[in-house]
Amino acid sequence: MTDTPGYAIATATEADAPDVAEVWLRSYDAALPAVRRAHSDDEVRGWFRYVVVPEGRTYLARDAQGAAAGMMVLGDGVLEQLYLDPAHRGRGLGDRFVALAKELCPAGLELWTFQVNAPAHRFYERHGFTEAGRTDGSENEEREPDVRYAWLP
Repeated sequence: MTDTPGYAIATATEADAPDVAEVWLRSYDAALPAVRRAHSDDEVRGWFRYVVVPEGRTYLARDAQGAAAGMMVLGDGVLEQLYLDPAHRGRGLGDRFVALAKELCPAGLELWTFQVNAPAHRFYERHGFTEAGRTDGSENEEREPDVRYAWLP
């Protein structure tokens, strides 16, 4: 679908679901070590395989060697998931995913991130997202306080 130097981003297929899940697992564990995951690794893999990839707009980035490097899931005006393999951070891939999300949702986007994820706050704010609310986490499965961000063109 689109290229970032060294990476190709395309719509994920059923065959890509295991790679999408593994990127999510590696990234979550690296970025949020203090946040309890609500589901086991196998439950996460099943969720991506049977729910997320078949039902959503899921995008997978691969590096020049074909290794899964990042993933993004878009809902209706919602950036539902954006995770990069830790080895691929800082190379512009996250920037390209956000640009793609804005291109595909030109009327605006919202997203949620945990309050403890300060690097994500800086990343999204750098891309024009503004804080639109905070919760105590009682509504998410992890029971972790979170922040809603919004971007309007």
